[in-house]
Amino acid sequence: MRILVGWDNAEETDLMTLYLNVDENDVQMIGDPDVFLEKAKEEFWDVILMTVSLPDTERGYEIFSEIREAQPNVPLVGACHPEEVYMIARFMTGGMKQYIPRDANGDYLFLIYTQLESVVEAVRAEREQKLAERLREEIDSVRKLQESMIPRDLYCPDEYEIVARYEPSQIQVVGGSPVIMAGGDYYDVFSLDDKSIVLLVGDASGHGMKACMSIMTMHTLVRMIRGQQYQDTASFVQEVNKRLCEQSVIQDEGGFITLLYGLLNAEENTFQWTSAGHPAPLIHTLESGDITPIGPPEVAGLPLGLYEDAEYETNTFVIPQTSRLLLYTDGIEEAFPEGGMVHDQFGMEGIEATMRREKTNSLDATLQALFDDSSAHTKGAGRHDDTSVVLLGRD
Repeated sequence: MRILVGWDNAEETDLMTLYLNVDENDVQMIGDPDVFLEKAKEEFWDVILMTVSLPDTERGYEIFSEIREAQPNVPLVGACHPEEVYMIARFMTGGMKQYIPRDANGDYLFLIYTQLESVVEAVRAEREQKLAERLREEIDSVRKLQESMIPRDLYCPDEYEIVARYEPSQIQVVGGSPVIMAGGDYYDVFSLDDKSIVLLVGDASGHGMKACMSIMTMHTLVRMIRGQQYQDTASFVQEVNKRLCEQSVIQDEGGFITLLYGLLNAEENTFQWTSAGHPAPLIHTLESGDITPIGPPEVAGLPLGLYEDAEYETNTFVIPQTSRLLLYTDGIEEAFPEGGMVHDQFGMEGIEATMRREKTNSLDATLQALFDDSSAHTKGAGRHDDTSVVLLGRD
């Protein structure tokens, strides 16, 4: 800790230096008012201590004011004799953090280091609190922009029902409650024509602002080219990947996005889909109770943004009657208690158990149960990753 002291009693300076010069502190004692002012204004200090009568109270206040103007973020502590206490209000109003009464016996010298240390800690905590508040405001602005991408009214053809939900992760910051993060998860549902509906979920690598910006970039690209004619889902994903590879927000620091892009043909009850490094959807046949992926892991291509010439595969699945199709990101599967290991995750077992339990309930109730059960599995820690789920039901 760098401590600058402007003191008017030379007899006390040696003893003060002894008390303050602990824990490898850098302490400078100065008796000349002009030299003290110059040092205070030109160098960085963790805390500055001065007598209010250096060399008298009027000049002392002028010195104090000049230091406050030059070093507004450095805490100043004043020391005064009992007869000077009535003048300290002027200094405190001007921004002095604390004052130390100087008793005639000099007993205050024993406590001076503790008092300075407490002032520095209080200022540090105040700065961290302000930083946390600013972080919340910035994240909240980006998060609201991200949430504006999430579709609210989901178009659905006859014999089908679609529900979807996104929840961001949370982090604990110093001096405050958990912050809802801007995240890298995303889902979208939109119609191409009367019989064709696009369902997709995406997950950007990492967390926070960069992941959020990556997903927003992909969302913009998907919406921009969705009206163009593509032979199949693989062709569409390939075009999105090619364009993402040109974006620095994705390329920087090895970022990438996994994507599950699907196209429902409501007349033929087919689901054409392509995976870019994303888990295959799960199909839940309500009559038999079976829950299985609609494709093997091998059909997943490379995540988006890694390789411009990556090739992708089109897969087709016929959706049976009285069934449910689940598209999801790994946040729901990887929910775990604080300090838990991989085997403590909610996992596929948790997802399947919830879906089987809720098979007679509505899609809305099943979606809610998936989020509730995975959150409960964390035992109060909350999901550490963003979570997106799209649930499609066929009568």
